Amino acid sequence: MWEVEIRGMASAHALLAGSVLVGSLMPALTVENSSVYGTHLVWLYSVSACIAVVNIAVFWLLGISPPTKKNTLSYKLSRLIRSCLYFLLSCLFFHTVVVLYGAPLLESALETFSLAVLLSTLTTLRCLCMLGPNVQAWIRVFSRDGAMSVWDTSLQITTGCSVVGAWLGAFPIPLDWDRPWQVWPISCSLGATGGFLTGLLAAPIWIRWHRKQLTYKLK
Repeated sequence: MWEVEIRGMASAHALLAGSVLVGSLMPALTVENSSVYGTHLVWLYSVSACIAVVNIAVFWLLGISPPTKKNTLSYKLSRLIRSCLYFLLSCLFFHTVVVLYGAPLLESALETFSLAVLLSTLTTLRCLCMLGPNVQAWIRVFSRDGAMSVWDTSLQITTGCSVVGAWLGAFPIPLDWDRPWQVWPISCSLGATGGFLTGLLAAPIWIRWHRKQLTYKLK
């Protein structure tokens, strides 16, 4: 059972890593003189869109999402609306946090919000795909010993790596190096994406290595 779940998770993570590559290549094929530095927002939204599409498709096909109590159209529509609302609130939350950490309040507001969209795609969207619009389930997963499956553990790892990656990406910005990747928010978005990829790679390895110590109990 462990091997099947870990292999399934590793395959899903490989597809998600591939979506980052596809999202990075798409602007080069559609936008003239495209580059990560020169047309960074195009790259950022392309990567975010590819990750979002693959995330939703993978978790829907694998059936990781929690089963709905009702199958009526109105109930499914309500879940979809709540999920969209939570994603928007997540973008506003990350935008506020980034501003509190020193990002310009009015200047480069679009760039700051774009970074918030990327962070929400890497973190909140995965919560929505795996747990649904259930805040209590989110709190349970990110609490101590709250993971109930390998997917919960992978969610913890990828979310933490994405946020830490964005935070680490901010360190080179104030340095007087005059490099193109120091322009806000290039290094932060690259750091978040790099952290996300690191989490995708680290999660299956860490879970496999510690599988004897992991005991998931139904709560």
